[in-house]
Amino acid sequence: MKLGIICGSHRPNSQSGKVARYIERALKDQSICDDTWLLDLAHSDLPFWDEGVWDSENREWQAHLDPLREQLHSCDGFIVISPEWHGMVPSKLKNFFLMWTAGEEISHKPALIVTTSVADGGSFPIAELRTSSYKNSRICYLPEHLIIRYVDTVFNDNPEDNKASAQEYFEARLTYCLELLREYALAFRGIRASGKASLQTYSSGM
Repeated sequence: MKLGIICGSHRPNSQSGKVARYIERALKDQSICDDTWLLDLAHSDLPFWDEGVWDSENREWQAHLDPLREQLHSCDGFIVISPEWHGMVPSKLKNFFLMWTAGEEISHKPALIVTTSVADGGSFPIAELRTSSYKNSRICYLPEHLIIRYVDTVFNDNPEDNKASAQEYFEARLTYCLELLREYALAFRGIRASGKASLQTYSSGM
C-alpha cells in the first residue's frame, strides 16, 4: 500500500507544506501504509500546461512527466492538500490536474482532500476540487474531507506552539480520515483490476 501526498501551495515554507510533512510522518508512524510519496508543488519545476503534454516525442515535457507518472502509477490513493487563496485553489495545483487527463495515473484511485486556512476559511477549495478536477482525471474524492482552520496553531514541530485542544481534535480527525482512505484504497484495487474502469472506451468524462 502506497499513498501519495500532493501539496498544492506555491510557497516554499507554507502551512500546507507543514501539514503535508506531518501527514507523511503520521502515515508511517501509524502504519497506515507501507510507503509514501510527497510532491510539494512549491519545489516542483512542472511547467504550466501546453499542448506538448500530449506529444510522447516531446522530450522536454516527457522529462518533466515521466518521473511523476511513475510515482503516481505506483500509488494506491492520494491526499490532496490545498490552501485557500482568495477563495480559490492555487494555480499550480489546478495545473497539476491538467497533466493527468488521458492516462490512468490517478484514475479510479481514492483521494482525501485536506484544506488549510489561517482563519475561518478552507471550504471553497473543497468545492472547487470536487467540481473541476475529477472529470477527465477520474480521481475519486472521499465523501469525507478535512478543513484545518487556524492552521498556524496546530501540527507544529514544537508542541508548545500548538493549541492543545485543537491539536488533539485534528490529530484524531486526521487519523480517522487516513484510516478511511486506506480502506477505500484497498477496495479500489478491485475496481481497477476488474477492467471495467478502463479509459480506452471513453477517454473523456461527461
